[in-house]
Amino acid sequence: MAANAAALRGITKQYKDFTLGPVDMTVPAGSIVGLIGENGAGKTTLLKILCGVNRADDGTVDLLGGSPADAATRAKIGVVFEDAFFYESFTAAQVGRSLAGVFGARWRDEAFAAYLRRFGLDAGKKLKEYSRGMRLKLSLAAALAHDPELLVLDEATAGLDPVVRGELMDLFLEFIQDERHSIIMSSHITADLEQVADSIAYLHNGQLLFHENKDELLQSYGVLHCGESALPSLPADLVIFTKRGAFGCETLVKDRAAVRELLPDAVCDAAGLDDIMRFYSGRDAQ
Repeated sequence: MAANAAALRGITKQYKDFTLGPVDMTVPAGSIVGLIGENGAGKTTLLKILCGVNRADDGTVDLLGGSPADAATRAKIGVVFEDAFFYESFTAAQVGRSLAGVFGARWRDEAFAAYLRRFGLDAGKKLKEYSRGMRLKLSLAAALAHDPELLVLDEATAGLDPVVRGELMDLFLEFIQDERHSIIMSSHITADLEQVADSIAYLHNGQLLFHENKDELLQSYGVLHCGESALPSLPADLVIFTKRGAFGCETLVKDRAAVRELLPDAVCDAAGLDDIMRFYSGRDAQ
């Protein structure tokens, strides 16, 4: 099995008022990559280039050992984009019959029916009667029913309640258990990514700031609470950004253990993904 399900090298895309890249990024086989970033950071654009929906201006994409331009390669991926739904006049059963014609031998009617049951979806009900969350679940069922090797999810859990999201996180972990399947998923619900992702890629203003092991990332980054006078004690390479307020300073730091040694009396809490995004955005807004 290849070491990577996908590899993007030097990917760039230029729009009138936005530039993506160059981005170098991999999706290791058998893993879940969480893609985070603010609105407009380029996450959806990057995922569409990966899937072959959009073409990059420059760079290369290796997708499951082939190219996203190749239909046979694209048939090996399952895709769910936030606002991409099926015809409202269709029923779920009609969606299944339609996709069976698209995917041919890869399509598994029994698997699709099983996912509909698992998600509590009525196969005979027209999609215009589905809620947004139900449509997302149908899209997931369709994406999974042809046994894709790579699942590409763009805000696929948006609008779902915490119980359903928890069920989907369990499903995603099941999906990658055999190490033959992989997932790349963007989400603004960072708690979901903290729960299931193996690594986190942070896309910020079209640039990939980092792609790091999630556990190491969350173990390393911290939010330091201290007075202004303590900050000069920190080496510049440990400090990402400081927010100053009436009651002191909050600073995002890269190496929590080193900071605790330098400032043993200060409070340095673990930083979550939301904290990391908040401070990087604050830094670049100045």
